[in-house]
Amino acid sequence: MKSLSETWFADGYIDFELKKYTLLAYLQQVTKCFDEIKLYPQLADVIFHYNNLLAFKKNKQYLQEQFPKKFTGMQLQKLQLLYEQMVEDDELMKELEDIIQYAQTQMQQTISNGAEIYEFVEDKIKIAPVGIIPLDLTEGYFFLSEDSTKSTRVYQYRLSIFEKHDEKYRSIKTEFIDNRHRNFVNTYENIKSELIRNRNMLPNPAVYSIETNLTYPVEETLLPIAKRSLVRYITTQPS
Repeated sequence: MKSLSETWFADGYIDFELKKYTLLAYLQQVTKCFDEIKLYPQLADVIFHYNNLLAFKKNKQYLQEQFPKKFTGMQLQKLQLLYEQMVEDDELMKELEDIIQYAQTQMQQTISNGAEIYEFVEDKIKIAPVGIIPLDLTEGYFFLSEDSTKSTRVYQYRLSIFEKHDEKYRSIKTEFIDNRHRNFVNTYENIKSELIRNRNMLPNPAVYSIETNLTYPVEETLLPIAKRSLVRYITTQPS
């Protein structure tokens, strides 16, 4: 899928009709992926561009208020130069504001459509611990299964905490281990025991089952949402 540059709205010739065509062509590709129930990385990409527009508007206003003092924020150099041009060019300023306003409206609708799919899928996901859960939940395994099959995808996960703007965030890294076939003998508990025997780097791991009755694309939808749901599940458990 062809993506937008970080500064697509300000690259090259700043013309409303030209930028409108560029934006709609991009969003049309995103919508096609959503129609196929493929959310990622498209949804995250649109959200990034939407937030980028908000940041641009905020910093543009800051520059206007501080002019002629040069802007010294954390923006790309080309945007810094553009800010300086815009302050002295009312016509350019108006054209760019029209582009940004239109783009925000269109992106909001696309994000809303993607969010509806996300919420629907998230609501169909069930998470449960497998066996006894240890005190340390930062590393372990999870089993991703669709109810319509007995196939179970096994992943190792690791949670980490990072700080951004004085706020703490959790991220999750995963590694695909194997596909296992579940039956009356080879249960989640048996798969867990086998992992502990064969992968001694985690002698007492936290293990979770993540089940859904949906048969949507795994890499583009089920896995990303399952990972985010697992982070929320783990971080909301009583300590």
